[in-house]
Amino acid sequence: MPSKNVIKQDVAATYYHVYFRGGNRSRIFRDAADFEKILRLFARYLSLAEVRNSAGLSFPNYYNKLQLQAFCLMPNHVHLLVYQQQQGAMTEFMRSLLTSYSMYFNKKYKRSGPLFESRYKASMITDDAYLEHITRYIHLNPRQWRDYEYSSLPYYLHQVTDEWIDPEKILQLFSGPDEYLQFVEDYEQNKEMMDILKHELANGAEV
Repeated sequence: MPSKNVIKQDVAATYYHVYFRGGNRSRIFRDAADFEKILRLFARYLSLAEVRNSAGLSFPNYYNKLQLQAFCLMPNHVHLLVYQQQQGAMTEFMRSLLTSYSMYFNKKYKRSGPLFESRYKASMITDDAYLEHITRYIHLNPRQWRDYEYSSLPYYLHQVTDEWIDPEKILQLFSGPDEYLQFVEDYEQNKEMMDILKHELANGAEV
């Protein structure tokens, strides 16, 4: 079950459902290049090989500290499911991700000030059933969820792979991609569970 405010305990070997959105619910992705930018930031911080900047300095790398399990990038908000292997890794990763993206966005659109509403919310997950439902909830955010370009669903269906995302931990709860797709399609039978997830996330810890 999701647990409130437990991120303040900063628990290792734990799943978290993370959510952040634009200030005043404004768009944080205005065109395809913006979506692609945050995907590149996932690769920068979560790939095996460290990435260096133009000065030859390495960006922070969280490959063995945190795993991205699922994501959905919507125009004004983002859902992530992460597995924190090392204590403190999620806080560090989110700081790197949000700071880098904010700098990119403000420079591109010639704006200043905070991009995101507050920081982000995180709910710790301690139950396999919730893990299943959370990935479904994440993947069903877009109306045209089957063909949406900016979610991790294609990774779950083995249509694409990248080393910075690992859907296999969740897929192990199913017989394979086909059963997982059927599970997503059957969401109407679990509307109550979906409503619970929305409530839990709304009341999750702000980090």
